[in-house]
Amino acid sequence: MTSTYRLLWLDLTRSCQLHCDHCYNDSGSDGTHGAMSREQWLGVLDQAAEHGLTHVQFIGGEPTMHPDFPEFVDHALGLGLDVEVFSNLVHVSERCWELFRRERLSLATSYYSHRPDEHDAVTRRASHRRTRANIARAVSLGVPLRVGVIGADAQRVEAAREDLRTLGVTRIGTDRVRPFGRAAAGHAPDPSGLCGDCGNGKAAIGPDGTVSPCVFSTFMDVGNVMVSRLADILSGVPMAEARAAVQGAAARGRGCYPDQAPCGPDSAPPQPCAPDDHECTPGHPGTECSPRS
Repeated sequence: MTSTYRLLWLDLTRSCQLHCDHCYNDSGSDGTHGAMSREQWLGVLDQAAEHGLTHVQFIGGEPTMHPDFPEFVDHALGLGLDVEVFSNLVHVSERCWELFRRERLSLATSYYSHRPDEHDAVTRRASHRRTRANIARAVSLGVPLRVGVIGADAQRVEAAREDLRTLGVTRIGTDRVRPFGRAAAGHAPDPSGLCGDCGNGKAAIGPDGTVSPCVFSTFMDVGNVMVSRLADILSGVPMAEARAAVQGAAARGRGCYPDQAPCGPDSAPPQPCAPDDHECTPGHPGTECSPRS
């Protein structure tokens, strides 16, 4: 079946070993795996393949903490889907390393600083040493890996990028903290903080089955795969309305309005993850829409 959608984020769990102060969905050690059953997640993968999607990204929380994670990855690969796993790489079991070496699978992670104290201050756990060591192991095993450096200090970001290059990482992106989850500091979600391309060829499914235009826009509920088929949700009116609302909010946030001429060179920011740019796509370093930030 032909589909305009190509990417599905599977937000498996709110459980995570870390407690990052900017986590977009408030994941942590007290998070749960939600209401979706093993059979329902497998069914979603079947529907995604039937609908013509080509990529899935497993994310969370920490997706590897879901008890059925290995089966989900194996099932997705068996359906011919390209898979990316967005992990904090704090703990990787040998079973997961075996999975990560499969064809059509890639890894992604976030890195906050080359300095352990600065990195750990963000994750609120002693995580730097283990994440860095597992980044090095992924490179040594030849596992395709992209790393997003998150931060606003240009010198710190460049130092982190250089550290990653010494480990052999070649796909390195950067991003800012997005104002959602803990990073919103108690404020209501603001769609202008989105890249503007949410829902355009991509969608996200949360642990309770809720579908949204992307992992950052979970406040925009467009349906639930526990009660409706994925294809019906993706082609439905609520998704179209959410997509239009995101585009409008993002344009207003850049000072652009539908009834005005297009933004000129002096007012337009870098092009936000247009579908042909491969941003927000597994296997490619994103600079505008890194889901982990």
